[in-house]
Amino acid sequence: MHPIALSIWSTSIAGVRAMVTCWAVWVVCFILAVTSGCSSVPLKEGGMLSSYGNLGAPKGKFSKSRVFLDKDKLKDVKKVAIWPTTLTLAAGSRIPNPKDRLLVSNSIDRAICFAMSEKYQIVPIGGSPDLTVKAVITDIVPTQPTVAGAATAISIGSSIALPVQIPRLPLGLGGLAVEAEALDGAGVQRAAILWSRGANSITNKARISKVGDAYDLAAAFGSEFSRMIIAGKEPGGLNIRLPSFYEIRTGIGGKPGSPLCESFGRSPGVIGALGASFGAPPSWTDKGARASSFPAQASPSVKLAAPANGERRQTSSALNP
Repeated sequence: MHPIALSIWSTSIAGVRAMVTCWAVWVVCFILAVTSGCSSVPLKEGGMLSSYGNLGAPKGKFSKSRVFLDKDKLKDVKKVAIWPTTLTLAAGSRIPNPKDRLLVSNSIDRAICFAMSEKYQIVPIGGSPDLTVKAVITDIVPTQPTVAGAATAISIGSSIALPVQIPRLPLGLGGLAVEAEALDGAGVQRAAILWSRGANSITNKARISKVGDAYDLAAAFGSEFSRMIIAGKEPGGLNIRLPSFYEIRTGIGGKPGSPLCESFGRSPGVIGALGASFGAPPSWTDKGARASSFPAQASPSVKLAAPANGERRQTSSALNP
């Protein structure tokens, strides 16, 4: 073979081998991430719902839930009010920083308000709503900031050295558990959910914050619960659908459907996505709740929720910093 042709052939073979090696590394990491890269958060009753008897059987593996939907009654809903999300004593004790707790609770409120306002009129608590939505965070699995920092460094480095990024290290992952319900004007439960999900190495960015994963999962919960109420049914297995123009607009920081939703602040949008890709804490890009006269706004001092005298009803007391 001609020396020049041999040289080109050798170079091509070397390039193919390098590419195969890179893809082999990525495939191995992907398999490891899928099999072991997911934190587990138990699905449990927090004692905050008005009733648990309507809930269905547990479903899901990585994302677990028990759901109740009164489909016929939900069809008549036109006006919705949103109570600010609270935390149980157990969940609040896991995250000592009050600003971090507020970021997570406000992420739920914002997601619910933004999603609901696409279809319903959002009104204050005293505005005679057809449906009042209440959510309580029952557990938070803190993200380990040190591990998240290492995962971010490896991910950024891999994007420079390899054609694809290596998935996040399957260590130090956070998680979130929430229960929520929607009550009609007479206080009758028309929708309810127990929900828990752990972060995974593929879809959740590593953030250098104890609530890095809980913050992202909070938004996912708020959107998922709202969409279930709007559709009057549970999502399918893969839950693949194209987002509406409204969802795209609000997702990049656009105006919500109701001015009352401004109480929870706008989505960080593109800036938030860029910050997450570099492991920035959510507090760096999310301005949080805004001061407003809206009675259902997220309070600057997040509330604790706990059953009183063993009863399953919600009471609140301000968290101490």
